[in-house]
Amino acid sequence: MSNSYVFYQGKIVKEEEVKISIRCKAFNYGLGCFEGIRAYWDEETNQLYAFRLREHYERLLLSCKALNINIPYTVEELCDWTLKLLRKNEFKTTVYIRPVAFKGSDHLFPTLYDDDNRILIYCHPMGNFAGKDAFRVCISSWRRISDNMIPARIKPTGGYLNSALASLEALQNGYDEAILLTDSGYVCEGPGENIFIYKNGKLITPPPSDNILEGITRDTVITLAREELGMEVVQRSITRTELYSAEEAFFSGTAMEVTPIVEIDNRKVGDGKPGEVCKKIKEIFFNITTGKNPKYAHFCTPVY
Repeated sequence: MSNSYVFYQGKIVKEEEVKISIRCKAFNYGLGCFEGIRAYWDEETNQLYAFRLREHYERLLLSCKALNINIPYTVEELCDWTLKLLRKNEFKTTVYIRPVAFKGSDHLFPTLYDDDNRILIYCHPMGNFAGKDAFRVCISSWRRISDNMIPARIKPTGGYLNSALASLEALQNGYDEAILLTDSGYVCEGPGENIFIYKNGKLITPPPSDNILEGITRDTVITLAREELGMEVVQRSITRTELYSAEEAFFSGTAMEVTPIVEIDNRKVGDGKPGEVCKKIKEIFFNITTGKNPKYAHFCTPVY
């Protein structure tokens, strides 16, 4: 990775220069938090657009606050460093950006009560992360972590063991992805994605009180459905059997973007094909990620 540059502790350096101890708390105990951000390349304008950059860093700082990871940067400074990093790497393609804030101490005890706070940002090219046009999913036997266990509304690194177990179970059983339920049995989200269903003319998605991550792509989908499609969007608890009777279902997320779900637990969703509502939202979504819609130009930060 000699040609890859990262941001680490206040400097942009070659990736190979960054070393983290095998005793590091972040490695041993997952004491950290992160963000996933996209920057979209537009061939027509020869421009790279960071999508909703500010909102992602606002959420990262909220995650840091919850975990007592005190990093000495404002949202504006983190945005500025990210733009500098993208330029330094000279990306001319769609990119995934990963900021990670973590406890770097090599002390043995798994406490968040120390002053060794670190932050790094790295990037790599990423096109269609989903790899498929539509997903077959299953309800996981693993339950979603709750706010009083590991706060799911932020993005703690250690919490994604819960996600990994659900994904592993799904893949081993021949599915593309999993859906996790809450301890009360309500639909929560995918391992790394929010979920929507369409039924009776309404778009429905689980509320924050059901231990979801309040996704930025989720928020974008809600905005587009309301403002561009004139659709009613309801945030309420969804039962498992309600998924089976949905006319449409789809995931949303930074990496996943907007991806339809065509089968749940071997039951077809609707007619078993990507639905029209999902298709429309997906089309509008990709139109705004590269600054082509003036109404949503504030979502896109040009890099060059």
